[in-house]
Amino acid sequence: MQTKSLSLEHLIRPSAISGEKVPALIMFHGYGSNEKDLFSFAPELPEELCVISVRAPHVLPPYGYAWYAIHFDAEDGKWSDDEQARASRDKMAAFIDEAVTAYQLDEKNITLLGFSQGTILSYALALSYPEKVKNIIALSGYINESILKEGYEEKNHSHLDFYCSHGTADQVIPIAWARKAPEFLEKLHINYMFEEFPVGHGVAPQNFHSLHQWLSKHLEKQR
Repeated sequence: MQTKSLSLEHLIRPSAISGEKVPALIMFHGYGSNEKDLFSFAPELPEELCVISVRAPHVLPPYGYAWYAIHFDAEDGKWSDDEQARASRDKMAAFIDEAVTAYQLDEKNITLLGFSQGTILSYALALSYPEKVKNIIALSGYINESILKEGYEEKNHSHLDFYCSHGTADQVIPIAWARKAPEFLEKLHINYMFEEFPVGHGVAPQNFHSLHQWLSKHLEKQR
């Protein structure tokens, strides 16, 4: 199902619950992928959730999309377009507001699930606009401090809960980058769970099982 009135293309699995505000999980895919990728998780997620998978705004031919450009031929290695990243961060934030209204979502029970570049943006969104989300599932990504909104440190992040995971053999995003997240989150007094798995740049079955348990537990807390 797609709704053209919203600012970003997306797929949606409506919750089985109707007639009241429902909790939602919003997915942000990785670089070069699309909204169909993470949406394959939807049938396995808690039935009470309205699941929305969003397509990034920048086209990568032939079939992919990105939240921001990565210039692999930069002299100092990979170089991210932080200006595009900040613009996508704000588009994501606006999308959440639009989806809450369009689908009668519970604005106090919004979960983000990101992978790779989608995780980098999920971190940026949650830390910059903590009032818009509750739970964040950060898979195979890291915190890019340069795309956080100015003054984010002054906001209240204490209600946030993060599930962070990374592969020890990740060949795309070094695990050393991901391992910086716990200390960063602790400084902001944010609750988190950080796990490592003996895999590359992907989500192993045991990783999905663990995040599913974490998510179910945190949804129960909010009932």
